[in-house]
Amino acid sequence: MTLYTTDYLEYYLTLVGWIVNNGIWNVLVASGVFALPFLAIVLQEWLKARTEGAEEGNKGVLSSLRIENRVFVAIVVIMFAGIPFIPVNLSTIQFDQTRSTQCQVNIPAPSNTGWATSFTTLNNQSALVPVWWFFMHALSKAITGAAVAAIPCGTDLRQIRIDIDSTRINDPVMAQEVADFTQDCYGPARAKLFDNRPTLSDQQMNDVTWIGSNYFLTTVGFYDTYHSSTPRTAWPYNATRDAGLAQVPSGGGYPTCQQMVVGRRHRIGRAVSWPKSIRTSSPALGNGPGF
Repeated sequence: MTLYTTDYLEYYLTLVGWIVNNGIWNVLVASGVFALPFLAIVLQEWLKARTEGAEEGNKGVLSSLRIENRVFVAIVVIMFAGIPFIPVNLSTIQFDQTRSTQCQVNIPAPSNTGWATSFTTLNNQSALVPVWWFFMHALSKAITGAAVAAIPCGTDLRQIRIDIDSTRINDPVMAQEVADFTQDCYGPARAKLFDNRPTLSDQQMNDVTWIGSNYFLTTVGFYDTYHSSTPRTAWPYNATRDAGLAQVPSGGGYPTCQQMVVGRRHRIGRAVSWPKSIRTSSPALGNGPGF
């Protein structure tokens, strides 16, 4: 008989748990503590019979029948839910990768994790599992597996967000340009947004939380108004756009934040070392993430 597990840690701890359970059961049997419920049954029925009136009939026969019924129930419970019966070891516990294979998610096998060396002391050890709990384990895994199978395979959006938060730009020059953009463009735009307090939809409220905000890019008075505070050679000096600003020997101009977003979007996508989870979900990174 096989016990199925879906987690590499559960694979080992299932056996550990039942080895500990067997030790506790041996202590209960050796000390006689397992018989205390039977003593409690006898005392409860004896006290109950003493409190009943004479109209109940022969109290001795009545209480003995009640004790007999309750003892039989207790024996059945102990036999199926208490006494270890079905042998279990690492060879009878199977790691189920069916669903992860269907969704093309690579989950490490127990033998490929650090737990394999931590639990080497379990070699050649086995445990016994009560019939009832073996059945409950199989039933719960079956129901859980069916529920998980009903969930369509998809991208783990939470993991992608964590990966994006921990992603850094490899190019120090590009990283400095992004920092300058935040100071010259995103900071003032956010400040103006808070001052004006426009009515925004839920989608727009989420959009303005990042520097490449489409709202700031397309709304008049934000990225089309603010500009770089330092000259940049990628945008030649424009007398109309840069009127009143210093003209430098390099010929660099002062692009608007809108121009900087459009011009830097693809370069940032190539400068970032994107995690695998993001690369697989967004194959065209160069056309997506930007400022």
